Amino acid sequence: MTQEELENQTQAAEAEQTPEESVEVAEVDSSSEEEAVESQGVGQGVTEASDDAEYKPHRKIRTGVVVSDKMDKSILVKVTRHVRHSIYKKYFFTSKKFMAHDEKNECRTGDTVRIIETRPFSAHKRWRLDQIVERAK
Repeated sequence: MTQEELENQTQAAEAEQTPEESVEVAEVDSSSEEEAVESQGVGQGVTEASDDAEYKPHRKIRTGVVVSDKMDKSILVKVTRHVRHSIYKKYFFTSKKFMAHDEKNECRTGDTVRIIETRPFSAHKRWRLDQIVERAK
């Protein structure tokens, strides 16, 4: 075969298959792949990046009684819990004191308050005042 005959054959083959047809073939292939993936159930339950943007961290909430309000913008809250002993099965009370941030200095000793976990405000403060549940009498 001569060089001219080879060129003619390649031109004839290109003329038979237009670029539009090759694009259509590619589209059909991609849609068939999507159908195959959907039929297998692959990709279900995958979260998108937008779900991560809506993520809000779970913060601990405690209710207790204000023991001290002598510091500026800080309160000391005593939280009492009802706990069951793991071996003896007896219930008893245990308590812990948390230092919380009170921005407006509105709490007084004896108030029942709700505090919420937050970023560290200082060396000891990792809680902030959420709500005053009941005022002291």
